[in-house]
Amino acid sequence: MIRLRRMTGDDVALGMRLKDRAGWNQTEDDWRRFLGLEPEGCFVAELDGRPVGTTTACLFDDVGWIAMVLVDEPARHQGIGTRLVRHGLEYLDCRGARTVRLDATALGRPVYERLGFVAEYELARWEGTAGSAEGDGVDEPAVGEALADASADRLEALAELDRRVTATNRRRLLERLLDERPDDAKLVMAGETPVGYLMFRGGSRATQIGPAVAVQPEAGRWLADWALGRCAGGPVFVDVPCDNAEATRWAASQGLSVQRRFTRMGRGRPIADRPAEIWASSGPEKG
Repeated sequence: MIRLRRMTGDDVALGMRLKDRAGWNQTEDDWRRFLGLEPEGCFVAELDGRPVGTTTACLFDDVGWIAMVLVDEPARHQGIGTRLVRHGLEYLDCRGARTVRLDATALGRPVYERLGFVAEYELARWEGTAGSAEGDGVDEPAVGEALADASADRLEALAELDRRVTATNRRRLLERLLDERPDDAKLVMAGETPVGYLMFRGGSRATQIGPAVAVQPEAGRWLADWALGRCAGGPVFVDVPCDNAEATRWAASQGLSVQRRFTRMGRGRPIADRPAEIWASSGPEKG
């Protein structure tokens, strides 16, 4: 018998075990962030009393995200993943979501299409060793522009820039990431106005660079170079929309290579985001 229940902090070990078996990059901090942002929206599937699957749902105003759909290999092909996604969708629908989005692997895409999701655009996960290519380092910003700390007093301006580019109010996610790692975030300022920002965080396999947006290509390159400099010598992942030609050229120029691809998919009202200005997704969890 399949039973779904709410996930708690006691289930983080289960989440870690499942994501390790799948080869994913999340950490315990990521799982606790999911629970902190949406404590009623994280779920566990049990098969005959044994926990075998997870999913998370998170709502930003009326835009929802489904993520962390994981099922233990011996329990697959019994409809558990589909049950988890349907449960997450019901939760988000009850909370007033007009749009639900997710990043699908090639394996998961047919499942999501049967649930009414449609493909929007592709992202490529670039991986490599930071600082391994020629040309590393940060160029000096142009006159009137400067790299700046993403301090708490700039959070509102940073979140507004992110909202304009992603068409989603992710302020509480950005505030949480900034609180967790204040030294691993940077802005490019044009006077008092941010034209780009970038954050990064640790992962179990590699540092995840992102989220990052930039409305000027130069700002995106400065921020990306700064992040690689901070991660020099270590493995990195960067999830870049394929529509962002500038970010794609930058990743290739730094010696990174494409590990895998994701399809960003949506259900409900379409979202008019600007992937050409998204330099790095926050990861498949929340876009």
